[in-house]
Amino acid sequence: MRQYISFSVAGSLMTMVFLGIVNYLTSPQTIWFIYPCLLLFLWPITLYFMSKKLYKQYSVFCSVIIITFLAIENYLYSPNHLWIMYAFYPILWWPILMFLEEKAKSLKIALIGCSSTIIYYSILNLVMSPQYPWAIYPAFLVLWWPLALYHAQRKTFVAFSMYASLLISVFFITVNAVSSPGVIWAIYPIFLVMWWPLSMYFYVYKRKMYKALTFPKRI
Repeated sequence: MRQYISFSVAGSLMTMVFLGIVNYLTSPQTIWFIYPCLLLFLWPITLYFMSKKLYKQYSVFCSVIIITFLAIENYLYSPNHLWIMYAFYPILWWPILMFLEEKAKSLKIALIGCSSTIIYYSILNLVMSPQYPWAIYPAFLVLWWPLALYHAQRKTFVAFSMYASLLISVFFITVNAVSSPGVIWAIYPIFLVMWWPLSMYFYVYKRKMYKALTFPKRI
C-alpha cells in the first residue's frame, strides 16, 4: 500500500504542475486548474486514510478541505453572495453520520436530520432569497429519509407507497401553487403516481388470494 500511496503522490504532483502550466499558457485570465487539483490532492489522502481504516478522520478531513475550498471560491469570486451557506450544511452531515455509526440508521436520527434540514434551509430561504420559497425542494427530498426508514424497518411497503404518493402529490400541488398558479398541471404527475399504491395493493391482495386458494386452511 505504501507503494500505491507514493505513486499517487508523485502522479498528483506531476499532474498538478502540468495543469498549472497549461492553464498559464492557454488561459491565464481564468484560474481553472485548481478544480481538478482538488481531486488530485484528495487521491493520495484517500489512499492513506483507507489503508489505515481511519474512516471517521477521513470524513472530517475531507469535509474541512471541501468547505475551505468553497469558502475561498466564494470570497474570491462572489463575496456579495454567500452561496457557501447552501453547500456547507449537507457537507457537515457527512462526518456527523460517520461518528454516529449504527445510530445513524435509527429513526430518531432521521427525524432530527430531517427537521433540522428543513429548518435550516427555510431560514436560509427567508434571509437570503425570500422572493421564492425554494426551500420546499430540499424539504421534499429530506422527508424521504425518515419515511422510507420507518416503513423499511416495519416492512409496510403498501403503506409506504400510499404515504409516499401522498407526499409526492402534496409536493406537486405546492410547486404548482407557488410557481404557476394560473395553470393547473399538478394533476398529470399525480395521476401517474397514483398507480404506485394501486399496483402495490392489488399485488399484495392477489398474493393473499392465491395463497388462500392454493393452501386452504384445514378445519
